[in-house]
Amino acid sequence: MIISVYFILIVLAIFSAIVFSSFRHLTPNPILTFALIVLFFVGILFFVHRVSRYFEYDSDGVKVVVINRGLILADYANYREHILEFDKERLAAFKFNSYVFYRTLDIYITDRKGGKRKETFNITLVPKKKRRYIRQSLSKIVKMNANPL
Repeated sequence: MIISVYFILIVLAIFSAIVFSSFRHLTPNPILTFALIVLFFVGILFFVHRVSRYFEYDSDGVKVVVINRGLILADYANYREHILEFDKERLAAFKFNSYVFYRTLDIYITDRKGGKRKETFNITLVPKKKRRYIRQSLSKIVKMNANPL
């Protein structure tokens, strides 16, 4: 999906270079027009960089592991990695948030002192079917924690 976004950005850049003369009505100064186009593409690239994150969920065994990693520039710098590993008994609640172009998963964990801690993960690129499985798994864990045997 990210490769297709890069392809679209390149095609749009070529298209805007070809029809650069059509942007003259924005400003009489061609340098300012070029700067506006470049700022537009930088804004789109920043948005794609912000939204595009790899998500991994594993609830096998005693612990739950949730990982978020950046997709763009992930090979060079792993500064965007967010890993959460906790015992299933510590899961208090969860919430899926859906915005226009952005989706998040909030996980609430009880700490050793009894307080709750909130961790947020980007799940924008996770397919609907996988989100449903994650919801079922987390619901099962929360239900099991609410009614211990």
